[in-house]
Amino acid sequence: MSFAQFSFHPHLVANIAASGYSGPTPIQREAIPPVLAGGDLIGLAQTGTGKTAAFALPILQRLLTGPRRQIRALVVAPTRELAEQIHETFERLGRDTGLRSVAIYGGVSKTLQLKKLAAGVEIVVACPGRLLDHLGAGAISLAKVEVLVLDEGDHMFDMGFLPTIRRILKQLPAKRQTLLFSATMPDEIRHLATDILTNPATVQTEHARPADTVSHSLFQVAQNRKTELLKTILTEREMESTLIFTRTKYRAKSLALQLEKSGFSAAAIQGNMSQQKRRQALEGFREGKYTILVATDIAARGIDVAGITHVVNFDMPDTAEAYTHRIGRTGRASRTGMAFSFAGHDDRRMILLIERILGSKMEIRATTEFAGQAAGVDPLERDRPERPPFGGRNRPSAGGRPSAGGRPSGKSTARPAVARAGASVGARTGGAAGKRPRVFLAGK
Repeated sequence: MSFAQFSFHPHLVANIAASGYSGPTPIQREAIPPVLAGGDLIGLAQTGTGKTAAFALPILQRLLTGPRRQIRALVVAPTRELAEQIHETFERLGRDTGLRSVAIYGGVSKTLQLKKLAAGVEIVVACPGRLLDHLGAGAISLAKVEVLVLDEGDHMFDMGFLPTIRRILKQLPAKRQTLLFSATMPDEIRHLATDILTNPATVQTEHARPADTVSHSLFQVAQNRKTELLKTILTEREMESTLIFTRTKYRAKSLALQLEKSGFSAAAIQGNMSQQKRRQALEGFREGKYTILVATDIAARGIDVAGITHVVNFDMPDTAEAYTHRIGRTGRASRTGMAFSFAGHDDRRMILLIERILGSKMEIRATTEFAGQAAGVDPLERDRPERPPFGGRNRPSAGGRPSAGGRPSGKSTARPAVARAGASVGARTGGAAGKRPRVFLAGK
C-alpha cells in the first residue's frame, strides 16, 4: 500500500517521498481517509506510529485551497518539544506549498512569535499556556479556525491542562473539524471527546503495546549502584544513540554530568532548563554531537529523533502507560530498538503491570561486572509468592532461617543473604537440590 491511494497534491507527494516515507503506517492508513472527508476523529495510537503525519497531511491538503494568511488550523500539544516537532513536520511536508506554520510555546520570547503571527500564518501549533497568553493579550484570533487537533490528550490531562483547553475551546468556531489523538483514553479525556466531537470516527492501532521492533530487558540493581551499572552497560555494549529516563530533574542533570566526567558524550534535558538549552541538547543529540541524552518524562512523548537504538529506564516509570511512551522513542519507522530497565524489589508490581501489556516477561540481563545475574535467573523472583521486602520483619539474617518472631533460629557461618554495598550482584543456591537459585540485591 502506498500514499498514492489518497490522491494528495503533487507538492505533498514530492515532500512525502523526500521525507523517506515508503508507505503509510497503520494509523495513517486508518486516519487519513476520514480526516480528508472532513469528519471528526479519535485516534488511539502509541508513540512512534506516525500519527503526526496522519493529521498533518490531510490538513495541508485542505489548506491548499481557500484563503491564505489567516489561522485556519490549530494544533494543541502538551510540551514545547512536541509542539516544535509537529511544527517541523508541517514545514517539511508543506514545503513549496506557500503554507506557513508557527510554533507557540513558553520559555522563549514572545516577540518573534508575534512577528510571525503578524506576517500571517495558516497553521498554529501551540502549548496551552502560551496560547492562552496570546489570546488574553488579543495578539491572536481563532475565529477562522477550520480544524482543531488535540494531540497527546492523555498527557495534557496528566499535566493539568484540561481547564486551559476548555478556555481555549470557547475562542473557536462551533463549526469546525476536531481531531483528538491520545495513547490512552482515561475517563476525563473520554468526557472531553464527548463534549467537543460530533459523530467521530475512531481508529485504534494497538495503542497499549510498545512496537514489536523493541526488545525489553531487565537489570536488578540497588539504587546506589545504578550509575555504576549504567557505566558498565555503556562500556560493554555498542549503544549508538541512547535515551535515559530519570524520575527527577535533579537526577537527570546530575547523571548527565557524571557520565560526561567519565568520558561519555552526554547531555540532559529537563524542565528547569531554558528553552534554548533544551533545544541545544536535543539538536546535539539528534545530530550525533551527544550519543546519550538523559531526560525526565518531559521527553517521553513527541521527541522525534531518528535512530535511537536504546532506551534506559534508570528509574522505573510511575505507570505502565508511561513505560510505553518512553519506549516509543526507539524501534521507530520499522527499526529495531532495545529497552533496558533498572529495577529493585520495590518495582516488582510495576514490572508485572508492564509485562501484562507486553504479553511476556522481560528478559533478565547480566553484565561482566554484575556477573551474578546468570542467564535464566529471575532476580525479581516473579513466579514466587509475595514475600516481605528487604528490611522487613521476616528478613533472614546471616543465612539462618527466620523463626516465628522473624529472628534467625540459630547461628550460622554462611555468608549474609544480602550483599553489602559495593559488592557485586551474587546468587546462591539454598535448600534442596533442583530448587531455583535465589538472587540477591547488591548494594542494599
